[in-house]
Amino acid sequence: MSKHDQHEELSEHVKLSRRLFLGGSSALLATAAAGGGLSLASSPALAAAAAQNAHVAPGELDEYYGFWSGGHQGEVRVLGVPSMRELMRIPVFNVDSATGWGLTDESKRIMGESSKYLNGDCHHPHISMTDGHYDGKYLFINDKANSRVARIRLDIMKCDKMVTIPNVQAIHGLRLQKVPHTQYVFCNAEFIIPHPNDGSNLKNLDAAEKFTMFNAVDAETMEVAFQVIVDGNLDNTDACYTGKYAASTCYNSEGATDLGGMMRNERDWVTVFNIPRIEAAIKAGNFTTLGDSKVPVLDGRKGSALTRYIPVPKNPHGLNTSPDGKYFIANGKLSPTVSMIEIAKLDDLFEDKFDDPRAVIAAEPELGLGPLHTTFDGRGNAYTTLFIDSQVVKWNMADAVKAYNGEDVNYIRQKLDVQYQPGHNHASHTEARDADGKWLVVLCKFSKDRFLPVGPLHAENDQLIDISGEEMKLVHDGPTFAEPHDCILIKRNMLNPKKIWDRNDPFFADTVAMAAKDGVTLERDNKVIRDGNKVRVYMTSVAPTYGIQEFTVKQGDEVTVVVTNLDMIEDVSHGFCMVNHGVSMEISPQQTSSITFVADKPGVHWYYCNWFCHALHMEMVGRMFVEPA
Repeated sequence: MSKHDQHEELSEHVKLSRRLFLGGSSALLATAAAGGGLSLASSPALAAAAAQNAHVAPGELDEYYGFWSGGHQGEVRVLGVPSMRELMRIPVFNVDSATGWGLTDESKRIMGESSKYLNGDCHHPHISMTDGHYDGKYLFINDKANSRVARIRLDIMKCDKMVTIPNVQAIHGLRLQKVPHTQYVFCNAEFIIPHPNDGSNLKNLDAAEKFTMFNAVDAETMEVAFQVIVDGNLDNTDACYTGKYAASTCYNSEGATDLGGMMRNERDWVTVFNIPRIEAAIKAGNFTTLGDSKVPVLDGRKGSALTRYIPVPKNPHGLNTSPDGKYFIANGKLSPTVSMIEIAKLDDLFEDKFDDPRAVIAAEPELGLGPLHTTFDGRGNAYTTLFIDSQVVKWNMADAVKAYNGEDVNYIRQKLDVQYQPGHNHASHTEARDADGKWLVVLCKFSKDRFLPVGPLHAENDQLIDISGEEMKLVHDGPTFAEPHDCILIKRNMLNPKKIWDRNDPFFADTVAMAAKDGVTLERDNKVIRDGNKVRVYMTSVAPTYGIQEFTVKQGDEVTVVVTNLDMIEDVSHGFCMVNHGVSMEISPQQTSSITFVADKPGVHWYYCNWFCHALHMEMVGRMFVEPA
């Protein structure tokens, strides 16, 4: 046998062994739990037909926008679904030389003091709602790495506001208030820290007060509205369809700082927050503040009227609200179960009508190994990722409740292999009342043998599944980079992105105000304003030329270049790149962009348009002359 044949045989053996290892246990467990007869994969013929339905021909438009978190890149990626074609990347917590995000004056103002951070770790993108339906106005995203929350305007597909959450570390779970509208962005701080966390008690941490907090950000002002102290830690979160409750999983009820300690308890809990009671407490002045922050801080630890703690097994992770508004579903992670919390019983729980808070558990179906996240099709079915089993399981919620109450009913409809180790999944419109049950995206942490090898750092894998029929059908693999963590899908007719900027857009209003103080009309003037060692260069751009081809400054001057794109034709974006100065930015039609840098090198320095705009694009250039100090 040749070395090639031996390698191929070994590869097939490894795949088979891995499948038996990862899938065998879950198949046996599910068969025992649900009575057998499971479909572990879709038929080739049905999968081929579904793949044809997913095909979007050249020149045709996708039915959905998909917004993907860019993971460790700190950005949001825009895909068309079902084609899975990447349309755009929206920089948020990262530096992006193409658009100048993190470099331009406009982006630095939005990022505030946190612009000093060059990294981000974004996880959960979510779209604003009105009465439980997506309204297409904003998309919100978290940065776990630097405890930030950002807002993206969906009309321009750019971040327009950002806030750093005080008093906490590592914003992870993020969801939105659904009704009557998205007044609050709910976000969890994951890690327990001492208070005050100023280094004064490092030698006696065991005696220090330690906690983390549930946070609410005002969706319009992007200021923190309140914080609630909790027992344990916080992971993922979601909100109900009454506007009354939000709920969060806790995987570290022990308050431990080591792996073994965090797994000690057989049950952790879901913390439920009563939003009207929190608002009433703030109105009554029943809150405190921490450190320099003026944000109202309330105590929601056990015994508080503001919260309730519902025990669930074990190290729960995802927290998902069913689109019919009936259940919070907590995914067990270290338990083969998910816990269905009946939202209609939460009023009685807060009125202390139950001796056992687990009285609100409607069912706890066994699904397989490593349940992480659950999504829905709007037809009564739920879809849960099984991380260890590398599967998605489709199950019926009503039947799960019947089985929990003693009826002999099979609630599992199908298990489908995915490749490999799925984390989040998301079905079309599933976070809104109108989940339509067409497409399911599964975001897999590993790809292994699915794509061409690219070295030790492998691509990850987004998979698209057709869920429009009774059987799930895998139709697409999509390699992706740096852990796109979660995604959300919205029908294209619910968004109306601008093709050309409005000249009065608030995105660059501060730059317009600066020009007005200098007596500059941005749409007409090409001027150099000198103010001591600060120089402001105002120029227009029309393909293929800048309004100023030469300007002179002194070594050490702080130079601000302001460019206004006068082109009125969509897709004619210009750029400004100053060679050897780390300076570049995008200026799309009718946009004004500005960037500030120090002219620290004497001599002649070319600048050029770095966005291809015209047949004479290469000739769209100018020079900065820097006189020696």
